[in-house]
Amino acid sequence: MVRIASTTLKAPETTSPYPRRRGLVVALSVLAGFLLTVVWSATFVDSTIGDPIANTVLGHDAKEVPIAGILAGLAFAFATGLAGSFTACNIAVFGAVAPLMGEGGTLGNRIKAVLLPLRWLVAGMVAVSAIYGAIVGVVGTSMPQFSTVPNAAGLSPRSIQSMVVFGVIGLVFVWLGLAALGLVKDPLARVSERFPGARMLVMGILVGGFLIGRPFGLFRQLFRDAAESGNPLYGAGAFVLQSVGNIVIMVVLAVVIAMIAGGRIGRWIAAKPSRAALIVGVSFIVVGVFTFMYWDIRLLARREIIPWYPVAPWA
Repeated sequence: MVRIASTTLKAPETTSPYPRRRGLVVALSVLAGFLLTVVWSATFVDSTIGDPIANTVLGHDAKEVPIAGILAGLAFAFATGLAGSFTACNIAVFGAVAPLMGEGGTLGNRIKAVLLPLRWLVAGMVAVSAIYGAIVGVVGTSMPQFSTVPNAAGLSPRSIQSMVVFGVIGLVFVWLGLAALGLVKDPLARVSERFPGARMLVMGILVGGFLIGRPFGLFRQLFRDAAESGNPLYGAGAFVLQSVGNIVIMVVLAVVIAMIAGGRIGRWIAAKPSRAALIVGVSFIVVGVFTFMYWDIRLLARREIIPWYPVAPWA
C-alpha cells in the first residue's frame, strides 16, 4: 500500500498596516488627551513661558510698549508667534511632527524627508493666515476678537468664536487619528494618491486656522493693531509671520529628531508597518481630544455653564 503524504497549504502571512487592540489604543489616547486638559495651566504657558520669550526677542516688554508702525508690528507678530508655540491654542502643531518621522537613509535624506513635506504645511498655513489677516485689516474692528471686555460668567462672542474654531479643529484631528488606525474612512485617501502633499496641506490649513480662534493676549494685541490700521496688506503680512513663528520650534524639533534618532526610528518603523499608523493615530487623537475638551468642555466649566470639570490645583 502506498501512502500519499498530505501537505497543508498555509496562506501566506500578511502584515496588517494597523496595530492590534486598536480599541485599547484609542481609549488610552483619549485618556491622555483628557488628562492633559486637567493639568494644563494657561497662566504658566502664557505668562511664564510665552511673555519672556516675546520680551527677549523684541528687547522690551511686549505688553507695555505700544506697537509703533508696520515694521514694529511685523517684528511683534513673529516674536509673539514664537512665544505662543506652547499655548493651548497652538499645541496641536506638535501633532504635525508625527507624520514626518520614520524616514531612514543618510542624514541628508532624513533631513530632506522632514523639510520637503513642510512646504505644503507652510502653503496651507500661509494661505489661511494671509486671507484672515487681510479680512482683519478691513473689518477687524467689528469682529469679536477686537473686544477687550474681560470674560466673565457666560459666553462672550469671543469665547464662542474660540469654542467653534478649536472644537472643529479638535474633532478633525480626532477623525484623522481614527482614520490612521483604520477605524473610520480616511477622507484624504483618494486625494493623497494623486497628491502626496495633501495631508500636510491640510495640517497647514489647520495651523493657519488657529489664529481665527486664538485668545492669547499678545495675539489679540496684534489683532487690534492690524484691525485699527485698516491696511489689509499689513494684516496679511503680520498674521503670516505670526503663524510662521508658531511652527519654528516644531520644525527645529523635527529636524533635531531626524538628525539624532531618525535612522533608528526609521528602521524601527520599517520593521513593522503598523507602527507608523500607531504613532500618527495616537498623536492626532491625543492632540484632538485635548483641543476639543480644553476649548469646549473645560471652557464651559470656567464660564459656569456646566457645574464642574476636574482641574489640577496649579491649573
